[in-house]
Amino acid sequence: MAIIRRILSENGRDYVRSYVAAGLCLLATAATTAFGAWIMRDVIDQIFYKQRSDLIVLISVSIFAAFLIRGFASYAQSVILAKVGNNMVARYQQRLFDHLMRLGVDFHTSMRSGQLAAQISQNVGGVRDLLSTTLRAVVGDVVTLVALVAVMVMQDPMLSIFAFLIGPPLVYAVNNLMRRMRRISRESVEVNSRLLGAMQESTQGIAVVKAFTMEEQLSRRIAKLIKDAEWRNNKIARVSERLTPISEILAGAVVALVVVYAGYRSTFSQQPPGAVFSFISALLLAYDPARRLARVQVSLERSLVNARMIYEILDLKPRQGDVADARPLDVTKGEVRFDDVRFGYNQDLPVLHGVSFVAEAGKMTAIVGASGAGKSTLTALLERFYDVEGGSILIDGQDIAKVTKRSLREQIAFVSQQPYLFEGSIGDNIRYGRESATEAEVQRAAQLAAADEFIREQPQGYDTLVGENGVTLSGGQRQRVSIARAIVRNAPILLLDEATSSLDTESEARVQDALATVMQGRTVIVIAHRLSTVVNADKIVVLENGLVVEEGTHQSLLADPHGVYARFHRVQSSKGLGLVNDIKRAADPAKRAKRTGAPA
Repeated sequence: MAIIRRILSENGRDYVRSYVAAGLCLLATAATTAFGAWIMRDVIDQIFYKQRSDLIVLISVSIFAAFLIRGFASYAQSVILAKVGNNMVARYQQRLFDHLMRLGVDFHTSMRSGQLAAQISQNVGGVRDLLSTTLRAVVGDVVTLVALVAVMVMQDPMLSIFAFLIGPPLVYAVNNLMRRMRRISRESVEVNSRLLGAMQESTQGIAVVKAFTMEEQLSRRIAKLIKDAEWRNNKIARVSERLTPISEILAGAVVALVVVYAGYRSTFSQQPPGAVFSFISALLLAYDPARRLARVQVSLERSLVNARMIYEILDLKPRQGDVADARPLDVTKGEVRFDDVRFGYNQDLPVLHGVSFVAEAGKMTAIVGASGAGKSTLTALLERFYDVEGGSILIDGQDIAKVTKRSLREQIAFVSQQPYLFEGSIGDNIRYGRESATEAEVQRAAQLAAADEFIREQPQGYDTLVGENGVTLSGGQRQRVSIARAIVRNAPILLLDEATSSLDTESEARVQDALATVMQGRTVIVIAHRLSTVVNADKIVVLENGLVVEEGTHQSLLADPHGVYARFHRVQSSKGLGLVNDIKRAADPAKRAKRTGAPA
């Protein structure tokens, strides 16, 4: 009831008129159904027993009118409830998406996206079914059943006692089934969401699947999930349908007892059969709403499980929010200062141990270091995807923990090492950087990102639709589109996390030249693994094990042969030279023959 009350409190006011109209239609359906049973007494007694020919037309017209009203009323209530249900599904889908967008990056990194999407798609219909089922049960079936029971009692009170015998055992059976359905339904939703999520991930990574011949391995894994889902769905069917034979047996016994009693009484007392026929008609018509009411609690339990799982997501609170007196960020110069920043994704595994440095306004600061040193973590903290555990990050002297996240992120343009494109056209993906950007600004950004040429070669140019995550474009092309998206944002702070790592040498040179133009007058923070990309940086910050171990320019850091940066530079230079020598040796027929023993 708590779930139903919550849904009604959140949505009931918006649908009052629709539910009242549907309720009136259901009442009309219930009344005409009861009338059909009631009129059977006059049909039998007046027309067939007393042979009143003057009543044939009147009774026939009244029966036709009842069926006419019931037909239109049933159609109207079905259409009204369908519209309300569809609107409610759309409303909750929008509400869930908006809520997911408010939740932090920590939530999304802890959830598998495919499984989350599958779980939402399975559960969102539960809210709709909950209200429509409740309305049909309370207004439709209950009223119909009460009306038919009234007909039965008025026609023959003694026979009605037999009909009431079905109640207690049916209630007992329903309560037992309800408890089992609650647990099984939740398990079924979870298993099905895992299955749909695994299928989605497999299709998204089809290139890797093919490359590593994982088809059979994944097929076995999916087959196991399918079998598990099938078994649980069959179990739900067995449990939920167990009510059918129970209700049929009880109803059959009651009808048989009524026929036996009525038959003997009619035979020995010579009473007109109209009342008995009317009673049996009411009893048979009452069976359907009684059966539906018996099953409604089982159906409601499944819908309640779906609704609970939806509210479990909606009730999640973002772990990081704006403070009560948060103000918009006011960027005048763009200086970024990390002051004794400490952070860890896990309390037992700290990543940063008091990082301090300054990214000067209007200059380029590069952050280098080995994998796992905490470079990308710094950009995540600057964007406030996570909050620092100690220290502070300041932009123009303003602590970013005390400004609104929206205003902070509006002042930052970000290019990640893994470019992501969304559904829509290439132009749409660039315009995501700034929704108000004109067509000319979009094309100018693409030109600066060295993307305009290949975009115009596409079938529809900037209107060309990209595949899932831009799969129809190469990695370098996707990266250039993401760089154009950052350029069109026109923000004073630019974050580049290995922004040119996916580009070939020629494209990288063109993008570097373009970025050199874009960087002018902006504060640029570059995360780099390849030191060749940060040679011209105004400052290079070297991270090691979550600490700043060196700062300076490329030349000043190389001047210390024992420094960390100099070691990185030697390693990368030797790797590059070694790779060139390996290629030369592989291409030399004589050396290849000596190495393999094959003739040159």
